[in-house]
Amino acid sequence: MDRNFKVRVIVGFGIFIVALLALYTFDSIPFKILFGIFAFMSAIELFSFFKKKFTIYNIVLALLEITFLICGTVFVSQINVDYFWYIILGVPGYDVFAYLCGKLIGGKIFKKSRPFPHISKNKTWEGTILGLLFAVGLVAIKMAAANAFATDWMYLLCGPLALLGDLFESYLKRSFNVKDSNEIVIKNKFFEKLEMCVGGSEGHGGFLDRIDSSAFACTVLLIISCL
Repeated sequence: MDRNFKVRVIVGFGIFIVALLALYTFDSIPFKILFGIFAFMSAIELFSFFKKKFTIYNIVLALLEITFLICGTVFVSQINVDYFWYIILGVPGYDVFAYLCGKLIGGKIFKKSRPFPHISKNKTWEGTILGLLFAVGLVAIKMAAANAFATDWMYLLCGPLALLGDLFESYLKRSFNVKDSNEIVIKNKFFEKLEMCVGGSEGHGGFLDRIDSSAFACTVLLIISCL
């Protein structure tokens, strides 16, 4: 097992525990603050991309990502604990199972094919499909337990939206010629210490890589809820 994988698992589990503690204290206000901090740090990382490449097209992409971060934070600030569970099960649920399944059986069934070779070449069909199935399944189980399909159906989209959000950030980074979201700000000692909190010093992204899927998913959910 490589060091990158170990760090991802440890950091992911640690963030999950912190999120749960924040979720169930003071009516989830700490969780909302935590999400806002992640969004703010992600914006700093995003603006640092312009040190690498500055074009009009990249400005448009960056503005879209900033919109997702803002709208995602607005949505999170409005919902209660029950709806947070859908997001946790659907978004990180997809990320975790897609990554694990991709690591364990990726390329063993679809040996010569990748779903998004020009955007995210490391993604596999096995990881993507199983990640989506697990995410939708977990949200569906939670809805069934609460008998809330009629009112909460839109949260079944969390898994697919997580995938789209992750693909958009991958496309964004490719457009800026950036490998990891923290590769520029990590060079600053102050940010290096902050990035360590999310495992970003180990070469697999920083705050933006942790929140990109959630920000995109929450933005779409916000739009649907306003219709």
